[in-house]
Amino acid sequence: MGATATLLSAATITGAGLHFSRSQAFFRDSPKELIDEVWQIINRQYVDATFNQVDWRKVRSDYLDRNYKDKEEAYKAIREMLQKLEDPYTRFMDPEEFNNMQIDTSGELTGVGIQITKDEKTDRLIIVAPIEDTPAFNAGLLSKDIITKIDGKDTKGMDVNDAVKMIRGKPGTTVSLTVERNGKQFNYTVTRATIELHPVKARVENSSLGKIGYIRLTQFSAQAAQEMRQAMQNEEKEQVKGYILDLRSNPGGLLYASVDIARMWIDDGIIVSTVNRVGTMEEQKANASALTDKPLVVLVDGGSASASEILSGALQDHKRATIIGTRTFGKGLVQSVRPLGDGSGLAVTIAKYLTPNGRDIHKHGIDPDIVYELSEQQRKDLQGDRTLVGTPKDPQFAKALEVLTQQVKK
Repeated sequence: MGATATLLSAATITGAGLHFSRSQAFFRDSPKELIDEVWQIINRQYVDATFNQVDWRKVRSDYLDRNYKDKEEAYKAIREMLQKLEDPYTRFMDPEEFNNMQIDTSGELTGVGIQITKDEKTDRLIIVAPIEDTPAFNAGLLSKDIITKIDGKDTKGMDVNDAVKMIRGKPGTTVSLTVERNGKQFNYTVTRATIELHPVKARVENSSLGKIGYIRLTQFSAQAAQEMRQAMQNEEKEQVKGYILDLRSNPGGLLYASVDIARMWIDDGIIVSTVNRVGTMEEQKANASALTDKPLVVLVDGGSASASEILSGALQDHKRATIIGTRTFGKGLVQSVRPLGDGSGLAVTIAKYLTPNGRDIHKHGIDPDIVYELSEQQRKDLQGDRTLVGTPKDPQFAKALEVLTQQVKK
């Protein structure tokens, strides 16, 4: 069936996701064959063996008994079929959407820079997090904003893929987003752009203690582990006393990237367990390759999701770091992304994940060891001037520095 890849993120308007190899499957000319291919993958792999109390065999009969004129009708039928699972993370992508999801070899993406998912209860689109230094981020869009309109069109009941298509577009063009936040409506006009993503930003901060390593990780992309390793090695050469790892507004990404990065901080023990629908547990463990054992403080917030929660949960359970900030997003599901025979793709939820201590954080998130919230004004100040993030003028960073100082002095 070709290569699969595992990710932990929602739909990404930049197109950020994975760089897949093409499926070796032959081109399927029959719409029914494509529908059956999707049905079979769900039947074999979906995390819930009851299919959310849906008679999945009956679904197959219903959809294969129909006649389809072309692929577009088949695509519509597949989306209808998947909606019955009521899982916003299991979704079909037509060839254009699937291609847009993949990271270009140059690392340049086109879009506005937000990841979105759907709230199952309200049937509304929700921003998981804006990616830092993207048009959406700079415009002021926030994690947990509810997108109520796109270019004036009501999004109630809108499919995530349809929303992605409407928001994405050519660089230089604009899209109007109406969001609801704390019961109030806000309108944003965002200019689409070509976005070059470097997931790691690092520097050495001089403090009363001496040198402190600051590393901000904005997403768990294919380059994240390599860039993290380089940053840590550089800061170790500088003989820093300790580290602040900033995962705020990091919406997640690749499962293996979170495991690889956790191994740079944790020398021994379980990092994460994934549990499939038959209860089979697969453990990812540290492999005695930690780059440092120096004190570590991790910053998180409501936009820290999925892979961010795997990393922060592992560091917390191993008492390897102090977690500071606000409760994380709460996405504890793992998707496998499959190329299909005609160039389209399927993201299917295949497992849930547990922290090393066996915590299921789905729909709850990681509770920080030290809760430290920003006021609305402080948040606006940081969004208005990104040079303040990760400096003593960033209140959460200042708190992290205070805690790290106490730990180094012990």
